[in-house]
Amino acid sequence: MNSRILGALAAFGLAAPAWAADDVTLQLKWVTQAQFAGYYVALENGYYEEADLNVTIQPGGPDIAPTQVIAGGGADVTVEWMPAALAAREKGLPLVNIAQPFKSSGMMLTCWKDAGIATPEDLANRTLGVWFFGNEFPFMSWMSQLGISTDGKGESGVEVLKQGFNVDPLLQRQADCISTMTYNEYWQVIDAGVSPDDLVTFKYEDQGVATLEDGLYVLEDRLDDPAFVDKMQRFVAASMRGWKWAEENPDEAAMIVLEYDETGAQTEEHQKRMMGEIAKLTAGSNGTLDPADFARTVATLLAGGSDPVITADPGDAAWTHDVSSVLN
Repeated sequence: MNSRILGALAAFGLAAPAWAADDVTLQLKWVTQAQFAGYYVALENGYYEEADLNVTIQPGGPDIAPTQVIAGGGADVTVEWMPAALAAREKGLPLVNIAQPFKSSGMMLTCWKDAGIATPEDLANRTLGVWFFGNEFPFMSWMSQLGISTDGKGESGVEVLKQGFNVDPLLQRQADCISTMTYNEYWQVIDAGVSPDDLVTFKYEDQGVATLEDGLYVLEDRLDDPAFVDKMQRFVAASMRGWKWAEENPDEAAMIVLEYDETGAQTEEHQKRMMGEIAKLTAGSNGTLDPADFARTVATLLAGGSDPVITADPGDAAWTHDVSSVLN
């Protein structure tokens, strides 16, 4: 609107009409919790509003597949782990990473020490709890690199127990080890009365098989629209502003998350502890994907032996800096 029109409106005591904010729907990978604090902080602190965005945050859950939601047009952008995103891309869903708020992986295997497990090689001939729905890919690659089959127990094989999103298999001794995140399920085991001294943990980051988690993904063809790219640039910049505020104010960020938890399932103690751990994973990232981290993830996924997660390197088409360039 030019200055002449604005002046005329002012002369009659009229305000200029407000431009409508751009709508953005974000699909989370899981339920409302501190794992996604940066987005809730950006919403609560008005960072999205300042970026002229009207953001809707959709929680995930055990029956929600982020890739299916975005494929069906139910979201503009989704939080997803790179293994699941690249596997979906190879199967025909052209997801592209536009930003990477998480620098490190929080995934690990948590085991009973009294099961005689001290090193990764001791995992053979055990029952191991593994999350599926795309979360199994890093585990399968790790086992392949160790030369351990996932077809059943044996001297060089393990029995894979499809683990629900809880820690019951470990507590009930149905499994010798289970999948946990540094910021969530591990602490559920501790809260159940188990001493850390009774456990052995193997962080994927330490084992050299860590893959990128909690990146932001959109459908490739939408990046052909300059208006969409501009909208995503504003969204990513505001989101990273939220993430850095959350890193510096973890307790306050956890309380903001609790305000948005409509289920009432989360507790203050757990969310504050989770946010403290999450801050360790987002530290060191300004939201721009490091190509070296991408290459490491691809190499890990291709190392799946006879059953790799992906069969070919997706190349640079699977990610872009066109959106995150505003962060540099």
